[in-house]
Amino acid sequence: MATTQTRTEARLAELEIKISYAEDLLDELNRSVFRQQREIELLAGELKRLGKQITDAAPTQAHSLRDDIPPHY
Repeated sequence: MATTQTRTEARLAELEIKISYAEDLLDELNRSVFRQQREIELLAGELKRLGKQITDAAPTQAHSLRDDIPPHY
């Protein structure tokens, strides 16, 4: 009986260790996802800002290639 109890205790200790490592890994993954989400939000804001900048810089009238011809033609 002592041998069975010893094996059971050893298995329980091994499972507790594995759970501890799994919890640490899960915490690290959560931190990584949080950092990535924050980075995605910053990049989305930057993309929106650049899109607005391009829209604001676009000419209001259609551009003709004839406007680019040098005057000596």
